[in-house]
Amino acid sequence: MTSPATTDSVPPQLSAAPRPAPGPAADEGLARRLRALACTAPLHDLDARKANLAGEYSVYGMAEVALAAIDLVTLNMDFDTGADNDQIVARLVPRIAAQAPHRPAPEHERVARWVLENLINVGSADRGFRAVYGTFAADGSYVRRDYDFKLIEEVPGPGGTVYLRTTDEAVNVLVGALDTDVTSAQIAAEVKLEVLISRGRLADAQLAAEQARYRTVQYSETLRRALEATRRNVRAVDWLNSVPDMIAEALDHVADRYRHENAILTNIRKARDETEEPEHKRRAAELVDIVKDCIRRHTQLQSRLLEAGPLFRAEQDRQAFATPAASAGIDLYGHLVAPVLPLPVEQAIRVTDAFFARGTGLRTPVSVRVADLVDILLTPPVEREHLGAEMPEPDLIETPDDSRFTDDELAAAKQLLDLPADAPRRLSGLLAEARKTPGVGGEDLAYLVALLAIHAASPPVGTAYRQGEEKLLFAVDDGIELDDPGFGGADLIVGTALLDAVGMAADRTEGA
Repeated sequence: MTSPATTDSVPPQLSAAPRPAPGPAADEGLARRLRALACTAPLHDLDARKANLAGEYSVYGMAEVALAAIDLVTLNMDFDTGADNDQIVARLVPRIAAQAPHRPAPEHERVARWVLENLINVGSADRGFRAVYGTFAADGSYVRRDYDFKLIEEVPGPGGTVYLRTTDEAVNVLVGALDTDVTSAQIAAEVKLEVLISRGRLADAQLAAEQARYRTVQYSETLRRALEATRRNVRAVDWLNSVPDMIAEALDHVADRYRHENAILTNIRKARDETEEPEHKRRAAELVDIVKDCIRRHTQLQSRLLEAGPLFRAEQDRQAFATPAASAGIDLYGHLVAPVLPLPVEQAIRVTDAFFARGTGLRTPVSVRVADLVDILLTPPVEREHLGAEMPEPDLIETPDDSRFTDDELAAAKQLLDLPADAPRRLSGLLAEARKTPGVGGEDLAYLVALLAIHAASPPVGTAYRQGEEKLLFAVDDGIELDDPGFGGADLIVGTALLDAVGMAADRTEGA
């Protein structure tokens, strides 16, 4: 108990000071628990989202089905292959049917596939989950971090097949820990298993044996990922320190576990033979199968560990002396277009013909073989397929000509605007003459003349020059206002400009 003197001796400014942020060890422990909690979030989310399914699915425990699915995938995958999707669904259906035996079998299968697809996270781009948690930096500031993880992955297999494999996070969800050292967890699980068997607690021993098997699978996954990364790029894996140390520790681990599991197997068989209770005999028999599976997995892991060194040396030789892939492409603009544009046509066409002849790819020549010819001649003709009912002849209706101006009016307007090069005219005079033109004169002809004159205010000189025209209609506004009963605006000066026919002929000759 604190004395009053000791309490009075504490300065008030120190007692009121804020407490510092937790240390790195405490914060890392909190982060581990937050990540472990995040790994279980997708399972809880299944029960929250089952109301969105079409139908009444509240009777199903989706998190329980998800845990069973992770368990089945983990136990059915091997070192090189994974679990088959349809096989996992078939094994999940009896468990789902036990939850709702009165529901139809197609519904049970649909629930199994829905749970499995959500554990794979089919709807997302990278098929992964993300959680956000906070940690304290070295300066005491609060930092938010993203935690990306997956539970079940789809991996390619031989022959175009797709297998399912559980990740470390999924195994951690089953075992109930996260970021735990594989070797220490395996030893602890097997010591616990031996103690439980010696005390006759076979139900708890079965759970401990299953946890030990999960850790064995996780250890194999660590080695498999290192070997896969080595096959892709030998420089991406630390074969100088990390991987050799891991292989040495793993070999020692396998040797110790093999001796330990054989001793456990002897104790289980002894407990199975000595007990008189049927339940204990059944659990002991299940434990024998589980421990045998652990021994098989350790034997397989040992063979892979012994092959890791030769694999690294072979991949190192293959990747070091492999011919580098040619990655240089063709710059069409820099290599072809820019050098060819300044050249004359007779020189440029040789370059373009050579490029396109080789750029279109190989063409297989057609050759007739005697075997093909005999086969074609001896094959009976195929009956023509029924093409359906004969199509009726459509009734075509001639579209009426709804043009505002007739051909005669267009010819009259062009004749009015065919002015001498040295005699431009005012638009007002042309409009008055259009109204008085015999036969076609009137407001329509005046309107057409006005349109052509306005179009000539911005004449297409370049187009007319390239097309070889000798003269071009133009219109200029000199500021005089148009005095006309039907139109307003500027009284344009309309005239004809002669183009340089000699220059055009020279350009065409040079281009040819």
